[in-house]
Amino acid sequence: MEEEKKQFLCGVVEGFYGRPWSMDQRKVLFQWMQTWGLNTYLYGPKDDLKHRLLWREVYSPEEEVQLRTLIAEAQSRGLKFVYALSPGQDIVFSSSCDLTLLKRKLRQVSDLGCQAYAILFDDIDHSMCQADSEAFSSFAHAQVTVTNEIYRFLGEPPVFLFCPTEYCGSLCSPSVSKSLYLQTIGEDLLANITVIWTGSKVISRKLSVDCLAEVEAVLQRPPLIWDNLHANDYDSRRLFLGPFKGREPQLRSHLRGLLLNPNCEFEANYIPLHTLGSWYRAGEEGRKDEEFEYCPDRALSAALHDWMEELNQPLQAGRQNTRADQRSSAPLSRSKTPDTSDNPSTFKGTCAVAKLPVFPLNSSSPPPSPTKLKGEREGREAEMKRSNQSSQPNHQPAGTKPGAPLGGRQLQKAQGRGLCGGKALLTESQVRLLVGLHYLPHEHGPSAQTLLQDLTWLKTNCHLVSANNKKAQPQKVEEWRVRASRFLSLCEDIAQLHCSVVGGANRAVLYDLYPYVWDLRNTALAAKAFICWLGCGKTTGGDLLGVESEPWVFKGGVSGEVQMLLPIGGSSELFSHPPPLFPTSRLYNIRPYHSKDKVELYRMIRQLHLRTQGGQESSASHPDVIGDSFILEDELGVCGCVLGVLDFRSFAKRCQASWLPAMRDKYPPKGGNTHPNTQDLIQLMEEDQGEYPDSLLYHFPSQLRLDALPELVDISVSRTLLTSLLTALKANGSNLCLVMSLPYVEEQGGNATSGGTFFYAD
Repeated sequence: MEEEKKQFLCGVVEGFYGRPWSMDQRKVLFQWMQTWGLNTYLYGPKDDLKHRLLWREVYSPEEEVQLRTLIAEAQSRGLKFVYALSPGQDIVFSSSCDLTLLKRKLRQVSDLGCQAYAILFDDIDHSMCQADSEAFSSFAHAQVTVTNEIYRFLGEPPVFLFCPTEYCGSLCSPSVSKSLYLQTIGEDLLANITVIWTGSKVISRKLSVDCLAEVEAVLQRPPLIWDNLHANDYDSRRLFLGPFKGREPQLRSHLRGLLLNPNCEFEANYIPLHTLGSWYRAGEEGRKDEEFEYCPDRALSAALHDWMEELNQPLQAGRQNTRADQRSSAPLSRSKTPDTSDNPSTFKGTCAVAKLPVFPLNSSSPPPSPTKLKGEREGREAEMKRSNQSSQPNHQPAGTKPGAPLGGRQLQKAQGRGLCGGKALLTESQVRLLVGLHYLPHEHGPSAQTLLQDLTWLKTNCHLVSANNKKAQPQKVEEWRVRASRFLSLCEDIAQLHCSVVGGANRAVLYDLYPYVWDLRNTALAAKAFICWLGCGKTTGGDLLGVESEPWVFKGGVSGEVQMLLPIGGSSELFSHPPPLFPTSRLYNIRPYHSKDKVELYRMIRQLHLRTQGGQESSASHPDVIGDSFILEDELGVCGCVLGVLDFRSFAKRCQASWLPAMRDKYPPKGGNTHPNTQDLIQLMEEDQGEYPDSLLYHFPSQLRLDALPELVDISVSRTLLTSLLTALKANGSNLCLVMSLPYVEEQGGNATSGGTFFYAD
């Protein structure tokens, strides 16, 4: 008994807001913890109704079986299972009925084999009802009275935790040392009850001996740290894959224990928990030599090495192994579970940008398209093979991409990789990139730092390659292009990382990480297109707005900070949209239009036009109807484009005065013209000029047009294409307002963008 009271508790607290982990995931967690030497698991998911909202209700017989099994599984792994209850939202402390219900609930859990408990009063209102105000002298007194009663009722177990409402330094009033609430807790809470603490803040960057000594003095006992270092439930676009850091092993002498509250996404916690185990082992008695001192970087390398094997396992969501020959002999963490490919909602979801939609987790590619679209795609592929155009990515020698604005190689890299379908293995360099981009809440990894620093520098110094700058020093221009090359190469690596995660064998990892790599992929595509556009000298020196602040204060992590560095960074609605229904591992690229793209671009536009007209293509000729644009391409070539003009009124006047007459002269309706579809295109362009009132164009002076092939399943790429042009227009002095015409984007795969005219205001 005394040994249990003195044991340092180190492990995991499942205490986040969001969908709780599945029972199978918890069993895998217990195996991990046993392997890495951790000893304690606290059950307290905020969204388990019977843990918090419906705490008075006892578990059903079916739930009892699950909980009993989970407790036994933890104990069989040598782990201490701590059951937590959060009654603070609506408990009446002076009510004998509520106290009886609280005892009944914990007695039920005790009968299931649980021997350790926690009462949590975090994240609740300090106010008391009238009955409690009359019965207790303070809020702290009410909590202490109930907690002491429950502790005695359960037989004074060796592990009993109490989470105060003031659970960190920033929540204490007026300070830790002067808080009357904490003073009452320290004086009146029974001595063997352990108090939970998160540090100086809810998410503490560092834990120091001095800060812990202060709270230890007030509480009159060493606290247990509920560590939110890797918790991501407060920001749906952030993920933390970095090592356990900022907590020296010497802190152990000032603590009762430390439990890590990690990412909501189960599969994202391999490195955090692996490195926590390294931290814990480094502080054990008899391991004081340098070899066993904890080093976060060394611990990260060891965790990465072990995670590589895990990442490339053919596991389904919920950790089901897809290899039939492994199912019968697999250990518990690989045990056979019901096939939930058609019902992934039974497993842990994600709290990302939007909940990950239902998609076939046993497949790395979208479902077959309808017959018509399939035929069109095959026709497009055949046409690409027949064509010998130098602008086609699949037939392009390395370093000879048409119109590459920055000298070449960085824009070829993706195109030499080919299709990314199939079950590819993630490489260690890709996993390091993944971790570096989703590191820790208070610091970025090396790859993220490079991405943000280069983008900031390139944007700040874009005048070096501006069309208006005729006196820039050649060496400065070269420096800009070298840094741009590095930035674009990193963006391509991010796109390839997304491709490898989607096309990998591990569906469990895909299920948990996909929204994050998808979000960053789209942001990188837009940022890359913006830098390519700057490198073409397109900017006229418009104001490039940015926000200077600490790197971790923006919502969205690295992706959010990149967006804030773009000229339209304040327009969050442009970046907030759900992942596609069916993930695709195709590689995409967005870049400025170049003259050599003309043939392929017109092929796409004619194809879209003929679909809307229900006709058949009879000619490969094309009129010169191109304007400034961004191009969207995949491995087969151009699959989308967006065209825009800064001032639509002056553009329309130029078209009416010179361009349309020239097109009519070049392609007369009579006189042997063998290309009847050309007339349709010219007529369509005339109609697209539209009749807009001056009052509208005064407020919305810019116009754009977006076209994309309907077999483009990932509609978010079209949105990113649109964002790229909006960024360029804003950087070039657009009045923050735009008119958009999107006539050809069709519904595919559950995503839809209908044609029409829309208005956007920054």
